[in-house]
Amino acid sequence: MGYTKDQLLARLKELQIDFVCYDHPAVLTVEAQAKYVGHLGGALSKNLLLKDKKHRYYVVSALANTNIDLKVLSQRLGLGKGGLRMAAEEALQEILQVPLGCVTPLALINDSARDVSLLLDQGFKSQQSCYFHPLTNEVTLSISASSLDKFLISIGRQPSYVDLEANPAVGKDNPPDLASLAPSGVPTLPDKVENAVTSIPTGNDGLTVKKPTKLAGEAKSPAALQKEKLQKVQSSIDPLAEATNIEKLVKEIMDKTSTAFLNEITKDLNDPQIAPSVSDVVKRRVSSDLEHMMMSLKNAAYTQGFQAGFQATLRSSLQSISMQK
Repeated sequence: MGYTKDQLLARLKELQIDFVCYDHPAVLTVEAQAKYVGHLGGALSKNLLLKDKKHRYYVVSALANTNIDLKVLSQRLGLGKGGLRMAAEEALQEILQVPLGCVTPLALINDSARDVSLLLDQGFKSQQSCYFHPLTNEVTLSISASSLDKFLISIGRQPSYVDLEANPAVGKDNPPDLASLAPSGVPTLPDKVENAVTSIPTGNDGLTVKKPTKLAGEAKSPAALQKEKLQKVQSSIDPLAEATNIEKLVKEIMDKTSTAFLNEITKDLNDPQIAPSVSDVVKRRVSSDLEHMMMSLKNAAYTQGFQAGFQATLRSSLQSISMQK
């Protein structure tokens, strides 16, 4: 069981850390949060839970207007191109133990997140106050960067501030500058037992649908492997699976957009060779933010779809009861 908002705030008070809390409706995006606290003058943050190919996790916390290129960040961490991707929703609950939309450095207070690496935007240090969700997206907490450092140190974390927009050369003579920030271990999920149950969030009402999952590293029987292969084949031709593939959708959007962009920009440039390089820069700067936005949209759609279905089922049941009377 992870920390609650009240337990976190009590811990901050014990550390004599100054903070201010602002209550508001649940929000899933920075844009939605800005409607309630954007006028107060603090620095809004965007926070990502990322995963690499070795199943290690990273929380990247940045100012809302910071551009994060996951391919560049992967290389700087020594993971190679494409080494980082958005973590699955299940990881929020199992590792950070927070619901959707509540990823922040404050979630690292949970022991299950002890092996998660934290990368902080160096831009926070120049802000008078920074905004984070205190384990719930119905509250925004205002805290200074120095106070955040004090909290992190109290839970055994040494704050690491980096320039997330830098793009240093990485090669034989230029080793990855952030390699030391890659986690040394893989998180051990809390209370992990055979046929453990993973909760999939379906809305802000707390209702969940549960499904059995396999242990990490558990040996699979030939029959199980064959079933897994069949499921992969089925999912590959499943229209819904195709439609909800965020990475594929973003790639298609960027490819189509860049083609149209190239056609237009080439008309106005004396040197057509410049256009492709400009297009590559645009892709790098936009893709990660677009993936984050699309994931938020997907999650919101799931939530709304569940709520609509629930209401329709409830109305149908009530009508049946009325007819029986």
